[in-house]
Amino acid sequence: MADYEDISVDQGSDIAIELHMTNTDGSVKNLANHSVAAKMKRNYNSDSDNTQAFNAIIATPPSDGVATISLTNTQTAALAAGRWVYDVELSYVDSSSSTITERVLEGKVFVTPSVTK
Repeated sequence: MADYEDISVDQGSDIAIELHMTNTDGSVKNLANHSVAAKMKRNYNSDSDNTQAFNAIIATPPSDGVATISLTNTQTAALAAGRWVYDVELSYVDSSSSTITERVLEGKVFVTPSVTK
């Protein structure tokens, strides 16, 4: 089950969120051979015109269990103010060559409007 966290984004500002991944026993999750993806939408049923992918990376070294999702100021300036939804997924290929994907974080994004553009 994914963790839940609401976030706030200011239009026209850079944003970066560092995620520290752990195993169920609390130990640091080794993210070697993993990938991370994150996307936000106006609502769960939005079409592709109403979505924004986050820039998502696994930090080096992957054994530290850290991933970062971010948006540039240009990307946030293009977002409509208001409530969005988002999630973050972590994927890896297991020993049988199957891709395993788990949702690790989800929630709402509140985009606050900018006065200075």
